[in-house]
Amino acid sequence: MTTEYTADEMMTVGAARSLRDEAVCFVGIGLPSTAANLARRTHAPGLVLVYESGTLGAKPDRLPLSIGDGVLADTADSVVSVPEIFNYWLQPGRIDIGFLGGAQVDRFGNINTTVIGGDYANPKVRLPGAGGAPEIAASCREVLIVMRMSPRSFVDRLDFVTSLGYGTGKGDREALGLRGRGPVKVITDLGVLEPDPDTCELTLTQLAPGATVEQARDAVGWPLEVADSPGELEPPTETELAVLRELKATVGGAK
Repeated sequence: MTTEYTADEMMTVGAARSLRDEAVCFVGIGLPSTAANLARRTHAPGLVLVYESGTLGAKPDRLPLSIGDGVLADTADSVVSVPEIFNYWLQPGRIDIGFLGGAQVDRFGNINTTVIGGDYANPKVRLPGAGGAPEIAASCREVLIVMRMSPRSFVDRLDFVTSLGYGTGKGDREALGLRGRGPVKVITDLGVLEPDPDTCELTLTQLAPGATVEQARDAVGWPLEVADSPGELEPPTETELAVLRELKATVGGAK
């Protein structure tokens, strides 16, 4: 009998599977942190987790509430200053994978975590802001994005570009002299989007079990391109679900 799971659980498991063992991963709080910690507890025990607060090789036994959660420092191989994380580790290209979420993403993988609606001075919604995400997006060797798919989040035009993906298309990153490759996958609750090699526009390449192309197209604010034969993600295993649910039950140290 197949264990039941939610679309969010499938998304988190799919994101975790995108992380390879022994990689160095700069982790954002929220969905990226959940997926990264799931990966470290399953198929990628050698995954090195780096958090913006200066913790290198953190091995939290629960999900941290923030980058300042003490469990990250308590379990890290080393703790350095925030300037050192950015100046020595991130900007010189020593981080393999940047793992980000966001409030909005557009067809070229640009992310908004700053403001929605109106202008910068008088927005309808002011979001948490950039943090280290712009530098992560610019300097990591590659970037993964994990977000729930909806027309409010997957928009044709961002209200504010916080973190650059591919700008307006192929060649923009190179023209700006950015070190990193940019977003290689956007993992969602309906499937996986990857940049087209010729245009860098996000294209649906894999569907979550039970999801349809029509659902994915209805969930974005632009005419979504679809691979000729999109694959289907493998459902979560019992082990992946058990570890994920245990992690989520211990967030912040509470059971």
